[in-house]
Amino acid sequence: MKWTLAAALVEADQLLGLAQAAEEHGYASVAMPDSVFYPESVSAKYPYTDDGERFWAPDTVYVDPFTAIPAMAAVTRTIRFYTNVLKLPLRDPLLTAKQVSSMAVMSGERFGLGVGLSWMPEEFAYTGTEMRTRGARTDEAIEIVKAVCGGGGPQWVEYHGKHYDFGRLMISPAPRNPLPVYVGGHSEPALRRAARLGDGWISVNTTSDQIVAATARLRELRAEYGRDHLPFEIKVMPVDIADLDGYRRLEEAGVTECQASPWWAYPADDPTAARHRLDAVRRFADDVIARY
Repeated sequence: MKWTLAAALVEADQLLGLAQAAEEHGYASVAMPDSVFYPESVSAKYPYTDDGERFWAPDTVYVDPFTAIPAMAAVTRTIRFYTNVLKLPLRDPLLTAKQVSSMAVMSGERFGLGVGLSWMPEEFAYTGTEMRTRGARTDEAIEIVKAVCGGGGPQWVEYHGKHYDFGRLMISPAPRNPLPVYVGGHSEPALRRAARLGDGWISVNTTSDQIVAATARLRELRAEYGRDHLPFEIKVMPVDIADLDGYRRLEEAGVTECQASPWWAYPADDPTAARHRLDAVRRFADDVIARY
């Protein structure tokens, strides 16, 4: 089992120090979320709360992951980074592939791309993209990113799909090793996308029972697609585990990496203060990572 520092909703001026502390204390990765903007009015319910309401304020910080990750990579040496998750269908896949390939090379190939769809109609409307085709376009975009970042450095690639079509082109720089792509989501289409196209799966904040059920379904689907012999990472954030036995149960189910935002696990007058967050990174490493 490895450990990810989940740096969601963290102020910009704290990220570099947290990445350095995570590297020092044995975390394998830092995960950065993605949110482009907050509409004042939203026409859909948030899918991951019981009441359908967002649990963060409109001015909550979401540093762009393609800005934050290169900055954190520049002040670290070994720790890896991934997006959790990038809303891929809001973006042009070739421009995304260009950014991703450069990030992979400049970080020393310490970057993985976690992708999802986005649930918010306004994000599609205001970025000039289509929500109805988001699943099919995400499938094609994953294929394009994996073609550009398939390893071996810059290569000629072309793509001819329903939604994206281009002739032979080369993007440079490009990584020597294939860039891992992780797919987020708990729906059946999301699990199928992860099993068919992904190098791993990322959970939402959810219970260990739901994670175990999802990992079992992923095993079935990967066998169905003939990909069960390939490496596959499972990165999760359980909301109901606080003991080593619980983490071991997840590892037995196939989980390879657990996410933690440890500042919420230790009481503090201000759990968002920089000093508390740095101390919590160290304490979680002593209390959990080292003992595990």
